[in-house]
Amino acid sequence: MDIEQEYAEHDEAPPATPAATLVIFRNAPAGGAPQILMVERAASMSFAGGAAVFPGGRVDDADRDFAAMLGAADEEARDELAARIAAVRETLEETGLVVGVAQRPTLDDARRARERLLAGKELAPVLEEMGWTLATDSLLPFARWRPKHRHMRIFDTRFYLADLGTGAVDLLVDQTENTHLFWASASEALELADQERIKIIFPTRRNLERLAQFSSFDDAVAHIERYPSRMITPFMETRDGVPWLAIPDDAGYPVTGEMLDSAARS
Repeated sequence: MDIEQEYAEHDEAPPATPAATLVIFRNAPAGGAPQILMVERAASMSFAGGAAVFPGGRVDDADRDFAAMLGAADEEARDELAARIAAVRETLEETGLVVGVAQRPTLDDARRARERLLAGKELAPVLEEMGWTLATDSLLPFARWRPKHRHMRIFDTRFYLADLGTGAVDLLVDQTENTHLFWASASEALELADQERIKIIFPTRRNLERLAQFSSFDDAVAHIERYPSRMITPFMETRDGVPWLAIPDDAGYPVTGEMLDSAARS
């Protein structure tokens, strides 16, 4: 069964692994459009191997346990809080950045916290040891993507926005999953992809196009007030006899489709 049949024959989305990703803004040192942190995944990774993505990963059981411990009232609230916790944890693991906590740690503190996290894999005891408290309200819901094709691994991914302001930070590469970290405006990242200097998959491209509309983090905040986070499930449609992979046209995305043959999905 080819990919066109997969999209055409399945109306319901299959079971998916919960995940979270963080779109981190910083002010561009030379001025202009804000920069976004991108992570190039190792080519050996089964999902999006070799692609440039935003920091993030799957939601672990420990993230859900931590959310319950923090008093999430019901399953929906627990899932939302667990995703934010996962975004904070994965960002620290992959980049060394401490995002989503109330304190402003030093670089040495961030390095020590990352070492503890990589050794133990759970965020709660690391925060307790460092004397930090979560500030998950600083992570703003941007979108939620859940493909429905069954030929590959499916993730239900919540995208959040966070702002570093000046962005005067050092970055660390998690060599087990990633090979390179870089800052670029959304437009610059799209240019790199068009020049084939980086690889981006369909959801990343659509989100970069959306992010390229913003001249500041405040612009992004105003935009998501107009277009609140919602579930995005790509679907196939035929345009002039050609199969396209498309998304809804009322979710804030300036580009809502791409020819299926050119759409990188994994």
